[in-house]
Amino acid sequence: MTDDAIPATTPRKPWTFNDDVNSDIRRAAETGIYDIRGGGAKRRVPHFDDLLFLGASISRYPLEGYREKCETTVTLGTRFAKKPIELDIPITIAGMSFGALSGPAKEALGRGATAAGTSTTTGDGGMTEEERGHSDKLVYQYLPSRYGMNPDDLRRADAIEVVVGQGAKPGGGGMLLGQKISDRVAEMRNLPKGIDQRSACRHPDWTGPDDLEIKILELREITGWEKPIYIKIGGARPYFDTTLAVKAGADVVVLDGMQGGTAATQDVFIEHVGQPTLACIRPAVQALQDLDMHREVQLVVSGGIRSGADVAKALAMGADAVAIGTAALVAIGDNDPRWEAEYNKLGTTAGAYDDWQEGRDPAGITTQTPELMQRFDPIAGGRRLRNYLNVMTLETQTIARACGKSHVHNLEPEDLCALNIEAAAMAGVPLAGTDWIPGKQGL
Repeated sequence: MTDDAIPATTPRKPWTFNDDVNSDIRRAAETGIYDIRGGGAKRRVPHFDDLLFLGASISRYPLEGYREKCETTVTLGTRFAKKPIELDIPITIAGMSFGALSGPAKEALGRGATAAGTSTTTGDGGMTEEERGHSDKLVYQYLPSRYGMNPDDLRRADAIEVVVGQGAKPGGGGMLLGQKISDRVAEMRNLPKGIDQRSACRHPDWTGPDDLEIKILELREITGWEKPIYIKIGGARPYFDTTLAVKAGADVVVLDGMQGGTAATQDVFIEHVGQPTLACIRPAVQALQDLDMHREVQLVVSGGIRSGADVAKALAMGADAVAIGTAALVAIGDNDPRWEAEYNKLGTTAGAYDDWQEGRDPAGITTQTPELMQRFDPIAGGRRLRNYLNVMTLETQTIARACGKSHVHNLEPEDLCALNIEAAAMAGVPLAGTDWIPGKQGL
């Protein structure tokens, strides 16, 4: 046999040291600093796509879509607040800071949420007039950094969300790099212009749940017991964190899974800390049920919600509402292919751009550069967000009707099955085609 007759072999690259891993190693070796980016986890983890609904047929009776109502209203903060928040839809806008986002982007979120009958949320850095002026219902985030916090804005808000953790970085603080610290951002945060800002990873005035209870009481006194108090936790230990939040006096628990986005943090945080949203909901609901507080203390789930199907699945697992962040930015125009040429100049592509911390967003949304902000129309952005929220709501109703439910809150785990063992175990629902719930005692 000649050498020419020897079959050629295809070179194989190792899975553990693939091109992406090798690129990260070379970047770290070259720069000596860790990678920072925005957005959420890019790795594939079990998600809502791994669940399916069991629509009605003979054993269940569906609702007629055009003649029978399926309600979508939700009230948040019924436990202690004198003025709970009443929403037309179970979809809210998650907290995203002014600084991370432009002023016009915050205005668009307020416009769209108000038109759809729901709430929006501030973020690190305080309350902007664009946001307050265009948000019928505004939740004020109270973060460890205290940037921009003042009692007057607490009273102007419709609810207060005490942020203990975030899904993209549970146990870690936020970042806002100097190129996005404009005069206005610096003034609101009472920090120098153009200097990197790092938010603390924990509140400065408490070291545990007992201090959290004191802080909640303090906020209630400041606001005359009117405002609902939310506690936001990252998806790390949802059963225990939900339990402690309820015992500290929370009206609402906001649970953010690892698919939740962020303006900027270490990539190693985003990809390797926390749990998938799907894995977090059942333990949190179980905690509320064990305390006999399910539905009395409302649960809002966030992290990777994209469609009405995702909303319906979260509600079926026991959530009262969901919050969207990244999806809302896409709806108002972020990562739009119309700016593809400019994304290419930044070394990326539309749909993959996550260097929000650099402040060079061609869409004018995650930037503080005046020339870029002028590209964004907050009125058009608000209209797009309203349309998107309306579609998500209609999709949720469609699924609920197909399962025979007259209110989206009547969806339940019995309406679901899972496509794989991992999702079945996480969601606590049967594997499709079986009655087997992996991990259930005795099975």
